[in-house]
Amino acid sequence: MIEITFLGTGTSQGIPVIGSNHPVCKSNNYKDKRLRSSILISYNNKNYVIDCGPDFRQQMIRNNIEDLCAILFTHEHSDHVAGLDDIRPFYFRQGEFNIYGNKATIIALKSRYPYIFNNNINYPGVPKIKCNLIGANNFKIENLTFNPIKASHNKLEVLGFRINNFAYLTDVKTIKSKEIKKLNKLDVLVINCLRIENHHSHLNLDEAIALSKKINPKICYFTHISHHLGFHEDVEKILPKNIHLAYDQLKIQID
Repeated sequence: MIEITFLGTGTSQGIPVIGSNHPVCKSNNYKDKRLRSSILISYNNKNYVIDCGPDFRQQMIRNNIEDLCAILFTHEHSDHVAGLDDIRPFYFRQGEFNIYGNKATIIALKSRYPYIFNNNINYPGVPKIKCNLIGANNFKIENLTFNPIKASHNKLEVLGFRINNFAYLTDVKTIKSKEIKKLNKLDVLVINCLRIENHHSHLNLDEAIALSKKINPKICYFTHISHHLGFHEDVEKILPKNIHLAYDQLKIQID
């Protein structure tokens, strides 16, 4: 049994947005309060995280995570990588820490965190990180198999991941048919849904619903949500029966 915890379901600014008077940002409903998007995958007493944004430390503390096998990255944007320095407590307890990403993401991380990856700096207290390059083929971490799915975030290639009959894709705008074929017969699909209006690099509400129908999972959850999508409870009422908005701390289980 695989358990998925939605550590964050918000877009790059999170909800509430700093200084915003938008009604959704003022909501008292906990489902309208969203940290930056990330999920925790728990299987056979092992934990894996997809993306570690600027809320990573808070997310780990809130969920009492004491050990972590690896972090997988969808892409290199700040809201998905800015928490990397906070893996240090895991490194101090576990030793060398594994991260997984495509070539562009690994290059960006090495540029962003030179004190971690440049051996000549020799900065005390930094974590030792092993970079694992994700290619086109499936790969295993411990006993869990990940199938990478390529998609486009405007002109940037992003990765999604299929694990058994669960798939997670975020920051998607378009996805090719050959990649969609890798998503057949899903029990649960998670995809991004930014807002109602069109956006140049994210699926809007109509596009996310259309993509979900095309992939045809048993259940679909939307994530990477901005305050412009509306109140959680209001949006839930207009969605198809098998589509739901994810929210922070939501847990689902998959065989």
